[in-house]
Amino acid sequence: MTSSRTPPTLPEGVKRVLASPKFAASLTTVIIGTAFSTHLLRSMMGWAGLVGIVMGLVVLATLSLLARRPIVEWHGLLPLSIIVFVAWCALSAVWSGYALHTLAGVGYQVAFGFLAIYVALVRDTFQVVRATGDVLRVLLGLSLFLEVLSGALLDLPITFLNITGDIANLGPLQGVFGSRNIFGLVALIALITFAVELRARSLPRGKGIGSLWLAAICVLFARSPVILVVGLVVVLATLALTWLRRTPAASRWRLQLVVLGTALLTGVAVWFGRGVIIGQLNAGSEFEVRTTLWTEMWRLVKLHPLEGWGWAGIWPSSATPYGWLDFTTGRVHASGLNAYLDVYFQLGLIGFLAFLVLVTLALARSWLLASTKRSIVYVWPTLILVALLVNSAAESTILVEFGWLLLCICAVKAAQGMSWRSALAFKSE
Repeated sequence: MTSSRTPPTLPEGVKRVLASPKFAASLTTVIIGTAFSTHLLRSMMGWAGLVGIVMGLVVLATLSLLARRPIVEWHGLLPLSIIVFVAWCALSAVWSGYALHTLAGVGYQVAFGFLAIYVALVRDTFQVVRATGDVLRVLLGLSLFLEVLSGALLDLPITFLNITGDIANLGPLQGVFGSRNIFGLVALIALITFAVELRARSLPRGKGIGSLWLAAICVLFARSPVILVVGLVVVLATLALTWLRRTPAASRWRLQLVVLGTALLTGVAVWFGRGVIIGQLNAGSEFEVRTTLWTEMWRLVKLHPLEGWGWAGIWPSSATPYGWLDFTTGRVHASGLNAYLDVYFQLGLIGFLAFLVLVTLALARSWLLASTKRSIVYVWPTLILVALLVNSAAESTILVEFGWLLLCICAVKAAQGMSWRSALAFKSE
């Protein structure tokens, strides 16, 4: 006699909790907070602790999605550009000389990508902005507190967090993010987020203005030449979007072409004048180390131009050729300090083109939405992408952790608002 068993299901009470908006809001805040706090968590708990937290969040997000399955809109969920790029990263394990590191890097990347998809599915853009703002207010406040504690009260560096305690000299500060460039980028993202919150009147005016001052002080005290350039581009993008949003729809496409042409010409001019710009921004030996690293990376790229050396994400210093790059520059590097060259180095020309398609589609879609939709919240993904993509010329932040999380959230939100698959489905109905 045989008996059929139905697969175990979650109790109804647990399902209601997992499917509730409050659980989704809380989990979203924790996900974003974890993504921005990876350096802090890794410094305090090590890789094992951080990976354990991320995997726990993946499990909770999976259960929440299963509980919310009847009410989640799955159509046109994931841009194909993300799938292609991540698939090529995974495929690179076949020829990678450090296959275990590649698989670990892909797993880490997929985990944050999945968490980004969860956030984009269960929360609208405005709710994502609010969660990001709440997280960054806490982290920037904590950063300034620790900098004051280190530089003014104790007069000792907090070495395990890479805080040098230079606040008495007005910077550079690192906060809980490990470096002044990352601290400056996070502060700039916070500045964008707080400005959108204030314009949307989603928080008291006093709190909004105080948040803007907090972010602005952090940007200035980071004393990062890179972030000053990124901030200038973000300001120009904001002015262009403001102009476009105020232009009548009938003539807006002409202005779009003007903006696009200006951006392309500026990009070409910056490329040919990069030597002069780097010289003007040179801060001691910082750019000299970067130039040495990029030169050696470009030399090694030519050994595997099509497929690359294999994906790693965060560089493993114990593996070849990353140990050699550390030896050549005299410093330990966790990335190539340039996302575009980093992708080319790890994934070759094919991976580089896949990455370009991913970021171009995400930016183009979000830009068109921001310039045509009335709600100010559509501006947030566009300016975040502009900040990440410009910063990618000097950092690889966009490839891992909070940078990758934000890229995936913005890409999914842009695809939901302007997807060719959705358009085809609509025409066929």
